[in-house]
Amino acid sequence: MGDHENPQLFKNGDIMLGGIFSFHSSWKNSQDEYNQKPQQLQCTSLHFRDFQFAQAMRFGIEEINNSTELLPGITLGYNVYDTCGSIARSVKVALSLVNGNEGKASPLKACSKPAQVQAIIGETSSSPSTAIAAVLGPFHIPIISHFATCACLSDKSKYPSFLRTIPSDYYQSRALAHLVKHFGWTWIGAVRSNDDYGNSGMATFTETAQQLGICLEYSVSFFRTDPTGKIQKSIDIIKASTSKVIVAFLSPMDLDVLLREFSQNNLTGYQWVGTEGWIFDYQTATIDVNHILDGAVGLSIPKAHISGFREFMLDVKPLNSPKNDLECTGHEDLTGVENGFTDMSLMPIVNNVYKGVYAVARALHNILKCNKTCDTSILQHIQKIQFKTKEGDEVYFNENGDPPAKYEIINWQPRENNTVEFVYAGLYDVSLPADKQLTLQNKSLIWTQNSVPVSVCSEKCPPGTRKMLQRGKPVCCYDCMRCAEGEMSNVTDSITCVKCLAEFWSNERRDACVKKEELFLSYEEIMGALFTAASLFGTCLTAAVAFIFFRYRKTPLVRANNSELSFLLLFSLTLCFLCSLTFIGRPSEWSCMLRHTAFGITFVLCVSCVLGKTVVVLMAFKALSPGKRVIKMFGPTQQRLSVLGFTFVQVIICILWLTLSPPFPIKNFKEYKDKIILECSLGSAVGFWSVLGYIGLLAVLCFIFAFLARKLPDNFNEAKFITFSMLIFCAVWITFIPAYVSSPGKFSVAVEIFSILASSFGLLICIFIPKCYIMLLRPESNTKKSMMAKRPPKAF
Repeated sequence: MGDHENPQLFKNGDIMLGGIFSFHSSWKNSQDEYNQKPQQLQCTSLHFRDFQFAQAMRFGIEEINNSTELLPGITLGYNVYDTCGSIARSVKVALSLVNGNEGKASPLKACSKPAQVQAIIGETSSSPSTAIAAVLGPFHIPIISHFATCACLSDKSKYPSFLRTIPSDYYQSRALAHLVKHFGWTWIGAVRSNDDYGNSGMATFTETAQQLGICLEYSVSFFRTDPTGKIQKSIDIIKASTSKVIVAFLSPMDLDVLLREFSQNNLTGYQWVGTEGWIFDYQTATIDVNHILDGAVGLSIPKAHISGFREFMLDVKPLNSPKNDLECTGHEDLTGVENGFTDMSLMPIVNNVYKGVYAVARALHNILKCNKTCDTSILQHIQKIQFKTKEGDEVYFNENGDPPAKYEIINWQPRENNTVEFVYAGLYDVSLPADKQLTLQNKSLIWTQNSVPVSVCSEKCPPGTRKMLQRGKPVCCYDCMRCAEGEMSNVTDSITCVKCLAEFWSNERRDACVKKEELFLSYEEIMGALFTAASLFGTCLTAAVAFIFFRYRKTPLVRANNSELSFLLLFSLTLCFLCSLTFIGRPSEWSCMLRHTAFGITFVLCVSCVLGKTVVVLMAFKALSPGKRVIKMFGPTQQRLSVLGFTFVQVIICILWLTLSPPFPIKNFKEYKDKIILECSLGSAVGFWSVLGYIGLLAVLCFIFAFLARKLPDNFNEAKFITFSMLIFCAVWITFIPAYVSSPGKFSVAVEIFSILASSFGLLICIFIPKCYIMLLRPESNTKKSMMAKRPPKAF
């Protein structure tokens, strides 16, 4: 393996700890110039990040060795390897650490030798950590990673000896999804490293995002060593996309490659959402000279501080390596130097390494204290460990070997001189209730567009509309369809429109249900007012006629026309005019019962009086033996009894109707979709038509009798006028039947009122107005002589 076969950092001790880091971020295979065969691994691109992590391991061990409380009298040593980012080398040096052969012995021989280190700190990345943990699991050698976050490593059936001081990506992925949802980004793109870290983390993120209603327009993966053509395909997918937010589950080294491609393709204006892998990496910010990542938000491990570590770094001596890539003597003054070597921005990860070293030391201390009376398995002791560092950080592992999950939310904010500041903007704490886990300080956030970016496939559907998915596209792509009549939605992005209750209807904007307009014939509207005026006019006119008849009650004309029945008829006509008013106004239980029964009884009373007058006239002039005997047969008493009897029959019908199935108010929703018709249900249709039929029967009888008496002498004949009145009456009510049945709502009520008023006016005008004319304008004809004079009958 060339110059990198030997440990990069080494110190002997009573108990040895192994360290596996990647001081170099990339590698390549050198080839024989002639036969083109790979000869050896050559490491390139020194990466100060992992070098700092290795120094943190050294710092912790030196601090423990100088402590009198922890492992007194015991010296810890370390053996640290550089893997150059190679998974294969990671596994090989892990076996070397376990067996002490520094990679030269075969794996079969290695398995027969006792372990040379009690625990291993590392690796930094997830993929090499999974490989190492899988290989060393049977040996029960604790492997404590400071930055391997793949959720797969929590599986104790596959990786029984793996622990870590950084939370699992299971929590980070879910936290990222909730962060994206918080800002309303439902149409996003995703880029991930094509390794265990990126693939596992993105899988959990995608699952949670779908549960939260977030859609991924694309999800591409690549590795930094992929051919340029493959990486360019990912760039082309991003260029063709419409989403403006990119969730990047990338290692810093992969992100560096992506940034170069973005710069070459002039891709800017995206909102980046990052993981703890790069969101607080100042070296990444330094590489981003085109400010592609400005305004990025993401999750970071909470800030940490280790007292004395910066001073320790500034006092580092040349590496214990045959080939020192850091070309220094160890006597340089680094106090004022600002570079990757002195950068303390990765202190949270450094602190994880520091905590891992102390976890091992605490476990060893507990084993030595129990004087061989307890289990000597260091793995079991580390799994049960719980303590606080000198800075107050609590350290413990759950049943999966993971620490508690807590993340700070970081926002990249550009500053002067092309620098970037990582500003704290909130916290995500898994230990809190679900609705309180995410807290954000929105005022602290700065966006590249000076406002929260918008990244949606379709704009939000306003109230009054619902979402309708576009065929063949994700659920985040939809059209906004206006709610149908009678339906509404009062929230944004409603997936359904709610049907209004029967008494309500949607407003014009379809965002609320308003009470339907109630329709009934009211006194305030024109039709109701006209009917009311006509009813009152008829009542007044009837009263005026009654007054005239009363004043001239002793004249021959009044006496000859059966004054008692005339006054009773005028009274019934007054009731007929007034009963029409019961049909106007809001229907109620009492008004529904009153209107039809009052109409039925008053009209029977009216028609009975007319029938009585007709019969009197007919009997007086058609009897074979006219005289006192005939008059006695149908005298005043008989006339009263006939009127009473006819009316009593109608009263019985109405009582039966009201008893068995009375009319009642209903709300008719069928005629109009946006209006309610308040009307009276007949209750029993048989009852209603029985009342109406009985009136019709009496009217027909009256018409027949009047028709028979139409040619009697004019001076004493009112049968002709009764015939005309009954003709009008029957015509009105025959026409009423089809008009009533076919008229909706209040118009059926109007038809009934019109029929009542028309027939009442017909009776009043035809029977009484001619007599009033004689009494008021032709008084000379209102004499007994004139009444007794005979005139030849006229043809009818």
